[in-house]
Amino acid sequence: MAFKVLLGTAIAGLAILNGSTISPSQAIQLQDGTVYFVQPPRLVEAVTTYSQVNFWGATYYFTVHLPENASEPLQQVIINQHEGVDDIHFDLKNSFAFEGTHSRKGKRIGLKDATDNRQTRTVSIIFDPPVSPGKTITIGLKPWQNPTVSGVYLFGITAFPPGEKTHSQFLGFGRLHFYNDSSGHFPFW
Repeated sequence: MAFKVLLGTAIAGLAILNGSTISPSQAIQLQDGTVYFVQPPRLVEAVTTYSQVNFWGATYYFTVHLPENASEPLQQVIINQHEGVDDIHFDLKNSFAFEGTHSRKGKRIGLKDATDNRQTRTVSIIFDPPVSPGKTITIGLKPWQNPTVSGVYLFGITAFPPGEKTHSQFLGFGRLHFYNDSSGHFPFW
């Protein structure tokens, strides 16, 4: 908690020194036009509906909370597979997002675009319209199939506010664990 306060104070101090202004209702915007979240979003959880290797039909849920005092909406989320033997590929035409969590689904959120880069193992989700501060949202990605090799798969989550020049905020890693058999590992429904 103290670290967050110190970090926020340090960013605010740097912004003031650079000729930027900060008010509770506006984002931090540096003199060069770069926009920052005042209070960054937070990765809440990452879960899969089924954790058996080779399974077809699973959905991976990534839940993010955008605090009320973020000062800027959430425009884009990038999900990057950092760890795991297999490269997981997604059916992006069937990607979706909604308010709430995987167990408490709310109103659907429009997606302007969902793209992937297989070389960098990243998926980019752009919201239309951007998500307002104070909301918890969940992104649902449907893999073509779960990985064929068991183990831990880590996905780095990065958030962006709207604008032409923005500072991304790394939210942390979502961890999914896949198993060779389904004994004791059942879907959460």
